Amino acid sequence: MKKYEIMYIVRPNVEEDAFTAVKEKAKTILSDNGAEIAKEKDMGKKRLAYEIKDFRDGYYTLLEVNAPVEAINEFDRLMKINEDVLRFMTIADER
Repeated sequence: MKKYEIMYIVRPNVEEDAFTAVKEKAKTILSDNGAEIAKEKDMGKKRLAYEIKDFRDGYYTLLEVNAPVEAINEFDRLMKINEDVLRFMTIADER
């Protein structure tokens, strides 16, 4: 397993319950595929560098995980089709 940092941005107009559901879904996808979530940091609502789908703000969340490649691939696949997620990025932590 490798260490990864995952950051995703959720739409700013999403309800609090739906926002919680998106965060739980992200963690469930990873843990169901053999990943261990080492740290979760909710960074709150921030201004985007540029407009995405007519939104200027978004809720940022950072995850640090130890995961096999299969878990990361499944996470990427499911986040691409989630309409509440504006953007996400997965980076292998080489520290």
